[in-house]
Amino acid sequence: MEKKLITIFGATGAQGGGLCHSILKDQASEFSVRAVTRDPDSEKAKVLKDLGAEVVKADIDDKAAVKKALEGAYGAYFVTFFWAHFSPEKEFKEAQTFAEAAKDANLKHAIWSTLEDTRKFVPLDDNRMPTLQGKYKVPHFDAKGEADHFFTDLGVPTTFFLASFYWDNFIYFGSGPKKGEDGKYYLTLPLDNKKMAGIASEDIGKCAYGIFKTPSLIGKTVGVAGEHLTGQEMAASMTRALNIPIVYNNVTPETFRSFGFPGADDLGNMFQFYRDFEAECNSVRDIEFSKKLNPQLKSFDVWLKEYASRIPL
Repeated sequence: MEKKLITIFGATGAQGGGLCHSILKDQASEFSVRAVTRDPDSEKAKVLKDLGAEVVKADIDDKAAVKKALEGAYGAYFVTFFWAHFSPEKEFKEAQTFAEAAKDANLKHAIWSTLEDTRKFVPLDDNRMPTLQGKYKVPHFDAKGEADHFFTDLGVPTTFFLASFYWDNFIYFGSGPKKGEDGKYYLTLPLDNKKMAGIASEDIGKCAYGIFKTPSLIGKTVGVAGEHLTGQEMAASMTRALNIPIVYNNVTPETFRSFGFPGADDLGNMFQFYRDFEAECNSVRDIEFSKKLNPQLKSFDVWLKEYASRIPL
């Protein structure tokens, strides 16, 4: 029987790459993969090709290229990457391009990697959280959430997919423990004692594969998480895994926003959103349902066993 083609954007990134590998490594999969990347000659793209993916070149800002990448596809995984440009307007436009191309291609199942529009929780005139770039609270959340309507307005059969904080950020984006002047290592987050949803980035793609295998999730919003943990719990797990004391350093969102690295204000607002709306964020990011989608779902301790040695100290 001919396999159903899934076009995967961001195929060499964390989310898309995890989905590509999940499908390609499943010999019995009902799906085949068209991996979309801006650089088909990259090492990651070559690995996908060797595993059996059709690798195609396309930039998601090129409408014609996006349309071509969807030709003949049963479904598609749509994801944007805010941190490449820090522009919510650009993400919003990319989502519109995806939705219009999905409609034209008559897709049977789209997954849109979205997030909450935090302005529905914290209006722009609410001074608990500063407004950024003139009209956002958490820019890398808000434009994605606002763009959901493009898919619903056009009647694209879509699952709205919400990821969680990537534990991999502790390795790659400087979010891990830092050595203080007193010689101790501190995990600095503005979460108070609230639990934040987190996940291994590879598990996001595995959960997305589970969604493609469950067409009844079309029209639904699905959030995924490996665990909901406090800063104290994460620090304790890191202490065990790294075999050095890691102290949870709770700071205010205001302090975090003042750290001055690119995106500090956006991330400070994000952590404040996770903190202040703990129940709302975690209820949609259901761990047990995530396990149904992906039986290999990693806990934080399991993830640390594999990756703790890569956390820079």
